[in-house]
Amino acid sequence: MGSPVYIQIHNQLRENIENDKWRVGQKIPAERELASQFNVSRMTLRQAIQALVDEGILERRVGSGTFVANRKVQEKMAGVTSFTELMLAAGKTPSSKTISYHLTVPSQTEIEKLKLPAGEQVLRMERVRSGNDVPICYEIATVPAALVKDFSRDEITSSFYRTLEQKAHLYPGHATQHISATKATERIATYLDVKRGDPLLRMTQLSYLQDGRPFEYVHTQYVGSRFEFVLEK
Repeated sequence: MGSPVYIQIHNQLRENIENDKWRVGQKIPAERELASQFNVSRMTLRQAIQALVDEGILERRVGSGTFVANRKVQEKMAGVTSFTELMLAAGKTPSSKTISYHLTVPSQTEIEKLKLPAGEQVLRMERVRSGNDVPICYEIATVPAALVKDFSRDEITSSFYRTLEQKAHLYPGHATQHISATKATERIATYLDVKRGDPLLRMTQLSYLQDGRPFEYVHTQYVGSRFEFVLEK
């Protein structure tokens, strides 16, 4: 099975940046020009660009265009806590609404982050996570397909970490988290019941099992007024 077209474009655009075709702070060509270059619709091109924005490789500037992002200040947080555990600890009832759920070919970034062997597929799921039925965040999570082949969809989407521990005796260890500010797009605003342009916290997290294996790569956008990160040093 070949990669989705937008993933192929994502990989090519990333390669252009890594090879210094476009340098940090440089504006990339307009969507119309890139769509013509790749012979795809602007919708498909936007998917590829949005994936790179989610990864922190590109950044959109309102009224100016899309630029190669500067590297953000990074803060490593110790430990891994599941969304379900966070909500329960806050006295809230956690719930999830699955928007999409499918096995697919990984992007080059996902291959590198999850250290996937050649030819391995991933499970990619899109969810809105809520506490007491109030949307808290929108996330796209990618995990190796081989890791979850014995789990049901419900077991994965309801509480993936709990399922890992109880059914596979695999325990999350540490994670690296990159956090930055962003604004809600029209689509994300609809999912999170906020207004387009409202402030969101964007987090990219790579989680590892206690044995050191990376097992989950997640892009999450949190409603700034409903969630906060606390760093302890």
